[in-house]
Amino acid sequence: MATKKTENTNFSKQVRWFWKAFVYSIIGIILLFLFASWGLFGEMPSFEKLENPDSNIATEIISSDGEIIGKFYAENRVPVKFDDLPEHLVNALIATEDERFYEHSGIDARGTLRAVVKLGKGGGASTVSQQLAKNLFHGADGSKNIVYRVIQKIKEWIIAVRLERQYTKKEIIAMYFNEVDFVNGAVGIRSASKIYFNKEPKDLTIEEAAVFVGMLKNPSLYNPAREKRKEKVFNRRNTVYDQMVKNGFLTEAEKEQLKVKPVVLDFKPESHSQGSATYFREYLRDFMKKWVKENKKEDGTEYDIYRDGLKIYTTIDSKMQQYAEEAVQEHLTLLQAKFFDLAKGRKNAPFVNISDAETESIISRAMKASERWRLLKDEGKSEEEIIKSFEVKRNMKIFTWKGERDTIMTPRDSIIYYKHFLQTGMMAMEPQTGHIKVWVGGIDYKYFQYDHVGQGARQVGSTFKPFVYATAIEQLGMSPCDSIIDAPFTMPKGKWNIDAAWSPRNSTGEFKGMVTMKNALANSINTVSAKLMDRVGPNAVIDLAKELGVTTKIPEQPAIALGAVDITVSEMVGAFSTFANQGVFIKPSFITKIVDKNGVVLQQFIPESKDVMNKDVAYAIVKLLEGVTESGTGQRLRWGGVSGLTQYKYSFSNPIAGKTGTSQNNSDGWFIGMVPNLATGIWVGNDDRAAHFRQTLYGQGATMALPIWGLFMQKCYNDETLTVSKQAFERPEKINIQVDCWKPIEKDSIDEDQPDLDQFDFKP
Repeated sequence: MATKKTENTNFSKQVRWFWKAFVYSIIGIILLFLFASWGLFGEMPSFEKLENPDSNIATEIISSDGEIIGKFYAENRVPVKFDDLPEHLVNALIATEDERFYEHSGIDARGTLRAVVKLGKGGGASTVSQQLAKNLFHGADGSKNIVYRVIQKIKEWIIAVRLERQYTKKEIIAMYFNEVDFVNGAVGIRSASKIYFNKEPKDLTIEEAAVFVGMLKNPSLYNPAREKRKEKVFNRRNTVYDQMVKNGFLTEAEKEQLKVKPVVLDFKPESHSQGSATYFREYLRDFMKKWVKENKKEDGTEYDIYRDGLKIYTTIDSKMQQYAEEAVQEHLTLLQAKFFDLAKGRKNAPFVNISDAETESIISRAMKASERWRLLKDEGKSEEEIIKSFEVKRNMKIFTWKGERDTIMTPRDSIIYYKHFLQTGMMAMEPQTGHIKVWVGGIDYKYFQYDHVGQGARQVGSTFKPFVYATAIEQLGMSPCDSIIDAPFTMPKGKWNIDAAWSPRNSTGEFKGMVTMKNALANSINTVSAKLMDRVGPNAVIDLAKELGVTTKIPEQPAIALGAVDITVSEMVGAFSTFANQGVFIKPSFITKIVDKNGVVLQQFIPESKDVMNKDVAYAIVKLLEGVTESGTGQRLRWGGVSGLTQYKYSFSNPIAGKTGTSQNNSDGWFIGMVPNLATGIWVGNDDRAAHFRQTLYGQGATMALPIWGLFMQKCYNDETLTVSKQAFERPEKINIQVDCWKPIEKDSIDEDQPDLDQFDFKP
């Protein structure tokens, strides 16, 4: 009897202990949740933070035709709204990640119980809301420490419930897709859609949506861009189909059709050194760094171009930019091959006519300017040790026009290799608005980061001559139809402060005798430009160049008449555009407005403009420049022609105003071409001026630069969505300058008070 009583007592104690343990456990769990919500285990997000969760939103760079041509970002995220998501993407998410999403309030009790009973072997219990909470406030990777992970999990539950109270189910789904890191620089569904399939999320097919939902389990493991992961990605995508069938979003028949289809990507990774308009984007980045310091938020803090989700609306046309980059690649691929061929086996190649000592000096400067030199210097290496390291062969990737190539060479040899490469600067703008439509600063930003549009001033050669002619027409009352004697000419010592007598010669070494101004510019006759300079003086020409937007310091020497001056591509295009815009200079511009992430316009940009010259004078220069493409150095645009490399067939029949330019020793080749609503300037040459073609056949502007213009304009004209003009330039109603040289000169068109020009060989 005593034994039975003892057993009953023990059983009662066990029951009491059980209920005590149960109650204490419940109280403990409640306290854990309370402590977590009070922030005792670390800061919990406030109401304001839940209302505006911190997300690094990329700044978008938007072209004039509405395309995103680049981004500035810490994380490549551009948020979308629920309405931007296709239904099958949402269905795939619900079916695979959270079957009872629309039934629970942040925590799925049934899923949690299943996970506890099966110790997680039957799948996790995290709802979409919990995963969002984790991504927003803890990061995708949970703690490895079991205690900390339990605390994190509790906090995720609390935050998930708060998110459910704060947002609608649709908003939670949109936020979730905006937060997921799909690897390869794709944060959020919009960036992922562009990078993996080159489309907007709303255009995703059901197969593509299933790939993304399949990645959610482990984005790195199911990375579709990795060749070794293709089978895993394929199988995981089909698992998503199975879940969609299970939850009634697909039929068995539909699944069977879909599961046999391969995973097809249109993979276009995005980075600061890849994609379209890379040089322009970097120039824009520098501009924005200054802009944020001068245009602060209402609270006095600076905008963060990497996180604040600004939208920068630019003037760049995405199609024109694409065509310009294609034209550069097509021509320079051929030109570069010829350069390598002609330089092969020559002493000190690619440099021409310099000594061994001068060659070593160039290479030494390049070594000291390299990242390798800087890093080794920071490591405390001596100069001797650093120099020796440049002689050690290494595995490296190098740039070629056929794509990156793995090779073995010394860093010193790589410097010499890259010195061979021809570079380019190309810009196109609308003369009437100043809007820059194309900006190609070089051949590949990853390997060559110097911008030859905005940074690099190069010798302009004969493209400077129109400024001399314009000054002469304006100051001397001349016209394109006036005749001048092309004959030997010497400017005496002391004239215009020159130190010695100057006797310019023509590039052909010949003289044509009596020529019109139009013919003289068309054929880039040096003696005529020198005579005009002798008449008006360098200062007058320099003053006009400044009015046309040239900020580069120009030497006060008569030799500038032949282009012995360095000017940037952007300034040359802006100056030439003034002629096409009836004498009104409009400063080139590249932004129309900047908008914040809420759509508030922070600044609108209005181009600066000023009257520089009379309409008649501007039109007279246009007619002179038309002569260049009709019968001068640019006439191959009319009939095609051999560029020294291949047969280009342009056959343009519309009015084109243009000017070629070639600097001394063929170091710089230029072409500036204009139609009424588009002015385009192109420079081609090596970064180092000692590297260049030996023969003018290849080194002249008509061979180096003009073909790029021809290819670019062909592409523009073939695109019917563009409105590049084929019309004639606008002619002033009552022009007082003789421009039609085939017509007889009217008597009252000659200025009877004009000074005697006989001493300068001018013949009206």
